[in-house]
Amino acid sequence: MKRRVLHLTAELWPYARTGGLGQAVADLADYQAASGTESHVVLPLYREARAHVGKLEPLCDPFMLDIGDRREAVRCWREVREGFPQILFLEHEPSFDRPGIYGDSAGDYPDNPHRFALFAAAAIQVARRLRDGNLILHAHDWHAALVPVFLRRVYRDEPELQRLPVVLTVHNGGFQGVYPRNVMEEIGLPDDMWSPDFMEWYGRLNFLKGGLLYADMVTTVSPTHAFELLTDVGGFGLQHSFRQLGDRLVGIRNGIDVKKWDPANDPDIPARFTADDMSSKVLCKAELQASWDLPRRQNIPVFGMSARLVAQKGLDQIVASHSLRELDAQFLFLGAGEAQFEKALRELSARYPTRIGINTAFTDTLEHQLLAGADFLMMPSLYEPCGLTQMRAQLYGALPVARRVGGLADTIEDGVTGILYDAYSPEAFDRAVQRGVTLYQDRAWFTELARGAMRKDFSWRQPAEAYEAVYRRAAAARAIPDTTVPEPSGRKPRKRSTAGKSGRGVNARR
Repeated sequence: MKRRVLHLTAELWPYARTGGLGQAVADLADYQAASGTESHVVLPLYREARAHVGKLEPLCDPFMLDIGDRREAVRCWREVREGFPQILFLEHEPSFDRPGIYGDSAGDYPDNPHRFALFAAAAIQVARRLRDGNLILHAHDWHAALVPVFLRRVYRDEPELQRLPVVLTVHNGGFQGVYPRNVMEEIGLPDDMWSPDFMEWYGRLNFLKGGLLYADMVTTVSPTHAFELLTDVGGFGLQHSFRQLGDRLVGIRNGIDVKKWDPANDPDIPARFTADDMSSKVLCKAELQASWDLPRRQNIPVFGMSARLVAQKGLDQIVASHSLRELDAQFLFLGAGEAQFEKALRELSARYPTRIGINTAFTDTLEHQLLAGADFLMMPSLYEPCGLTQMRAQLYGALPVARRVGGLADTIEDGVTGILYDAYSPEAFDRAVQRGVTLYQDRAWFTELARGAMRKDFSWRQPAEAYEAVYRRAAAARAIPDTTVPEPSGRKPRKRSTAGKSGRGVNARR
C-alpha cells in the first residue's frame, strides 16, 4: 500500500521559518512526494504565512476543540496547487494571526503553551479526516510533541486513532517547551501525568519529554547528535529520557535540495561552475568582494559565515579570536542575531574595513552568492544537531571550518572536504582558521579538495530511505494488538481499550 505521511510542524519554508527546521521539513516532504510518497504538511496559518499562500479551499467543515476550560473554533484550509506535498493550514486567528511565530520584540508570547496545544489537538483532527490508508504522523520538535501525548492519553479509547503511528523528530533538543505546572490543567492533561516518569521535569512541565515518552519512534537529525543526546553534556537535561528510548532513537542526517544548491545551474550567482571546471568561481569571488566593499584580492582566502549571530553558533569564539584582527584574510558575516555580537562585528568591520564585512539583512540570494565566492565557511558551533550550510558550502567549493559536533562531524571529512577541530575556545578556532590559510597557499591542493567536496552526495535520497525504515518500525508497533501505553508510576502498563471514549480536556466536534 502506498505510504502516506502527515508532517506536523510549526515552521515550513517559504511560509514561515526562523531557522533550519522549516527548510528541512519542506525539503523532506518535497523529496518524499517526488519519490512516490503521498506527503501532507500541517502548519499554523500565521500572519506571515498568508503572504506566501495562494488560493485556499476548506479541507473540512470548521470544528470545535475543548482545551481545558476553553472551547476554540478551528478551520483547516488546503492550498490549491498541483501535485504534492499538500500544504494544510490551521486557522485560529487569536493564536496565529500575530506579528511573529513565537513572539515579538517583548519576548515569547506568554500563551505559547496554549497556542501549540491547540495546534497539536487540531492536527489530530486533521489526521482523523485523512486516516484512511497507510498514514504516518510525523511530528517535528516540541511544538508538535503533544500530538503523541494527546493521542495516547486523551484519545486512548479510540481504536482507530490508536492505530495511527507517530514519529517525533527532534531538530534541536535545546528547545523543549518548558512551562509551569498549572499549564497542565490549562491544556487539559490528566493530573496523573505530573510525575518524573511522565512530563514533570525539575518542577516544570516539559512538552518534549512527553513526546519522547509516547512517540512510537524518535529521530534526530544526525547520527552523531543522536549519541550526544544520550550524554550528560549533550542531552539538555533530557538525557535520561533519550537513553530510555533505546533503539527507538535513530539519528538521520538532513539532506539538502541539490537542485536548488547547484553552482552549475544557479541563477543567483555571477557565473556558473562545476567540480570539473571551477574557473568561474574566481569571478564569483571577485564579485563577492566588490559587493561587500572589500578589495578584490584573489591571493588571500575569504572566510564566510551564514548563520544567526548567536552564542550557539560560536560567535563568542569568533569575536574573541585573533584571526579577525591579525590574519591576512577576509571575513564576511551574513545574518542577524544577538545585539552584542552584531555590535562587536560592526566595530571590527569599522576597524578593519578591508578585511571584515557584516550584513544583517539575510536573503537566500545573498547566501548563494556568499557560498559561491567564499573559499571557506566558518561553523565553530557550540552544538549543531545537523546544520545545512556546511553541506551547501561544500557543493559550492567552500570548505567548512567547523567544530567536530553533531551533523558537522557526520558531513565533513577533516583534511579532505573541510577542517574539523574539537575544543570550544578562541585559540582552537584560531588554529583551525590558520590551517585554512596554510591550505589555501597550496592552491593546487586546495582546488583538489574543493573539487572533492563538490562531488559529495548530500541529497535526501539516503535520509528518505532511512525515514522509510523508521516509518515501517512505527507502523509495526501500532499493528501489535496488545501494545501498551505508559501509566503513572506504581501502576502496570494498560492495554489499549476498545471501549467507549474516555479522557478529558481535548475533544473535537464539528
